[in-house]
Amino acid sequence: MKTLLLILLFSSSVVLADKLDDFKKPSEEKLKKSLTSEQFNVTQHEGTERPFHNEYWDNHKDGIYVDIVSGEVLFSSKDKYDSGTGWPSFTKPLEKNNIITKTDNSLLGTRTEVRSKHADSHLGHVFDDGPQPLGLRYCMNSASMRFIPVDKLKAEGLEKYESLFKKDKKDTMASAIFAGGCFWSMESAFEKVGGVMDVVSGYTGGKKDNPTYEEVSSGNTGHLEAVQVTYDPKKVSYEELLKNFWKASEPYNANGQFVDSGPEYRSVIFYGDDKEKKMAEKSMDELVKSKRFDKKIVTQIMPAAKFWKAEDYHQDYYKKNSAHYMMYRSHSGREEYLKKYWGKDAH
Repeated sequence: MKTLLLILLFSSSVVLADKLDDFKKPSEEKLKKSLTSEQFNVTQHEGTERPFHNEYWDNHKDGIYVDIVSGEVLFSSKDKYDSGTGWPSFTKPLEKNNIITKTDNSLLGTRTEVRSKHADSHLGHVFDDGPQPLGLRYCMNSASMRFIPVDKLKAEGLEKYESLFKKDKKDTMASAIFAGGCFWSMESAFEKVGGVMDVVSGYTGGKKDNPTYEEVSSGNTGHLEAVQVTYDPKKVSYEELLKNFWKASEPYNANGQFVDSGPEYRSVIFYGDDKEKKMAEKSMDELVKSKRFDKKIVTQIMPAAKFWKAEDYHQDYYKKNSAHYMMYRSHSGREEYLKKYWGKDAH
C-alpha cells in the first residue's frame, strides 16, 4: 500500500506523518497555537460555527476536504451539495474509514455526531434528510476542515485523488431555465434538489441586453425573472427538474405568480432543444391529466433565450436575508398555496 504523506501546517512548524496510524494528536497547548480560536472551539469543544458565515458553505471549487488537525482525507467536492443550511454539506465521506459517528444527546433530541478517526476532531453531524439515493446529509463545520484544490493535491502527497476530477466528454453538466415568478423562491426550490450544482437568478425572454432589475420590473423589456439551473444529468434528470418546477409554481396564473403580477412574472419553461420541448410538453400533459388543478394550465413552453445574471444582491437572497424572504413567501400566498396543492412535496 502506497504510503500517504500528510502535511500538517502549524504556525510554528510542518508536521509530517508517514502513516495515519503513526499520527499523534498534538497537545492542547500546541493546538491552541496552531488553530484559530473558532477552529479550536469547534474541533475540541464540539462548537458550531455560524451558518452562511463560514469559509466553505458556498465553495464550488473542485478538490478535497481534510481534517484541520491531522490532514486525514474526509470529503470530496464531488459529493458536496447546497443543503440550504449555510454549512458545507456532503452526501457521503470520501474516506469512510476516517469517519466515526457517536450518539449526541447534548440538545433536546438525539443526533449523530461525526468525528475524524485519527485526530478525534468534532466535524459536525449527519442527518437522514439528504438527497437520494443515499438520503444522508453530512452537515460539517468549515472550521474543522481544510480545503485542498485539485491543482494542489500532488504538492500535498494526495495525487491519487486527482483522478476523481478528470473530465471526459461524458462528464459534463447540463443547464435548464425556468421562470415561476419571484426568482428568490425559484432559486430556493431548485437548490434543494439532489444533483443540482448551482442555481442563478436572472432575466431572460426579452430583447434588452444586460437589463437591470428596475428595467425588468417596469414590464417594458419583455424579460422575465427566471433561474438558470446547472445540474448533473447522472444524478438528476430533466424530467425530475420539470416535476420540481410544477411543485414550485402557480401554473394556471397567466398574469404573474401569486402576489407578483405582470408579464415579468409569468410561468414559463424554456427548452434548449426539441428533446427538452417534448419532455416539457409531456410533463404538462401529465399534470393536466392528473386533475390536480381545477383551472386551465397556462404555463408557456418557449425556446431558451439569452440569460442575463441578476444583480449580486439577488443571488441566494433567500439564504442571506432569510427572515425577510420567509415573510415575503408567507405574505405572497405562495406558502399556503403550495401546501394546499402539494402538501409535504411542495417547494
